[in-house]
Amino acid sequence: LALGYSSADEIRSEIRAVRGLTDRSFGVNLFVLDTVVTDPELASETIQVLELFHRGLGLQPPELPNSLAHSFDDQISVVLDERVPVFSFTFGIPNPEVLTALRRAGTVVPGTATTVEEGRLLADSGVDAVVAQGAEAGGHRGTFLGDVDDALLGLVALVPQMVDAVSVPVVTSGGIMDARGIVAALALGAAGVQMGTAFLTARESGINAAYRQAVLQTASDRTRLTRAFSGHPARGIQNRFMHEMAGYDALIPPFPMQNALTLALRQAAAEAGQSDFLSLWAGQAAALAVEHDAGEFVRSLAGECATLMIRLGDNHS
Repeated sequence: LALGYSSADEIRSEIRAVRGLTDRSFGVNLFVLDTVVTDPELASETIQVLELFHRGLGLQPPELPNSLAHSFDDQISVVLDERVPVFSFTFGIPNPEVLTALRRAGTVVPGTATTVEEGRLLADSGVDAVVAQGAEAGGHRGTFLGDVDDALLGLVALVPQMVDAVSVPVVTSGGIMDARGIVAALALGAAGVQMGTAFLTARESGINAAYRQAVLQTASDRTRLTRAFSGHPARGIQNRFMHEMAGYDALIPPFPMQNALTLALRQAAAEAGQSDFLSLWAGQAAALAVEHDAGEFVRSLAGECATLMIRLGDNHS
């Protein structure tokens, strides 16, 4: 459950809805934000730029809301209260008291790292696993140390180093779309994989039609990192908004300010089916995406992985 944008009440409702559907394990993912910067002066400059896009969709100029993000303390309190089986996080590391409370609740805790240094810090903090996010991954970068441009290692380079550097299991994330990617990740030393883009085109996926079509029709070289939509670097399929906002990079406020300012634009674009103004988060292997039933897809992945590993074993025996 990706609930970083959800209130405490919404998180509780989502957790209980899942528990009403299954007695199996599930997870909640949140953003760890140390500080939330509000800069009305910078926002006013950004609003002037965004107003041009708003006019094209018949919208009033965007406004900076009073609150930019839900309280992480309130969010994590619900996760603890509900004793969620798995809690994952990105953008940082929760404080030691939170991690201790999660352990006491019996919650399994993976954290996201984009460099070996981040992975070591996560392992030292007591997480149960490190999610090694390669540069190929779609969506927001989990970098929390240094510059994102210095933390763009591909999985083939990142995973073996991470596995050697930490004593906890490493889960790989980024560009994994099929059994070939899973088996390759295991060969690199990973204990498992995390797949996102591969499930965007599941029939059960909640993404809008324009987003779905963009993923299904994209080419392998059509994704790049951008701050245009949220203020934090994220990988998505290139579109008009990303290209035109590239000229205004200095005016883009940090996350979550920019995310709040572009919300109305993204919502209107989704309703109008205009992918030019949507955040089309997707990884570098998005061109491998196909429509599928999620459950069938997972079962086929398991079978194909087993077959592939046997074949590789036979070829090298």
